[in-house]
Amino acid sequence: MRTFLIAALLLAAPAVAHAADYEIDPGHSGASFTVKHMMISNVRGDLSGLKGVASWNKPDLSDAKVEVAIDASTIETHNAVRDKHLKSPDFFDVAKYPTLTFKSTKVVKSGDKLAITGELTMHGVTRPVTFEASAPTKEVKDPWGNTRVASTATAKINRKDYGLSWNKTLEAGGVVVGEEVTIELDLELLKKGDKKAER
Repeated sequence: MRTFLIAALLLAAPAVAHAADYEIDPGHSGASFTVKHMMISNVRGDLSGLKGVASWNKPDLSDAKVEVAIDASTIETHNAVRDKHLKSPDFFDVAKYPTLTFKSTKVVKSGDKLAITGELTMHGVTRPVTFEASAPTKEVKDPWGNTRVASTATAKINRKDYGLSWNKTLEAGGVVVGEEVTIELDLELLKKGDKKAER
């Protein structure tokens, strides 16, 4: 769950004074989530297949726009039975809701942090979420001439807000699956227009 998702985050060099347009490099980006299991430990899952874009004109990124889409069917928790359950109608129902999306509505920079607020859509439900993103890296050139930047972002959501309410009560009290989910995004972005034959 930790979804999701995203995004974006991540954006890019605050010092850049000209327009910048990037796209997520799916081969070097991912989303993950953490949720309590049996009230005593954490279960971590990963999602791949990220797609999306980020663009801005102002150096402080206050006009930044970020859009991220994640393939819900890529959920992986290293337990085949659990993964099947998470993809079922009890949780994500990936056959009906195959994609998780995030679209930013506001970006605020404070020191070396970014608060990226937007709409997270999961399981057919859209709600506002704010990701806290680390300071984006400076642009770097890879050996094939692509310009790249990267950042990470985290947010916490209540899975019940998105209709993911399945649970079982424990005999000693408590529940099998926690309600709070921590989402972490690790994004690497490629400047649009660069060649991408080798990545």
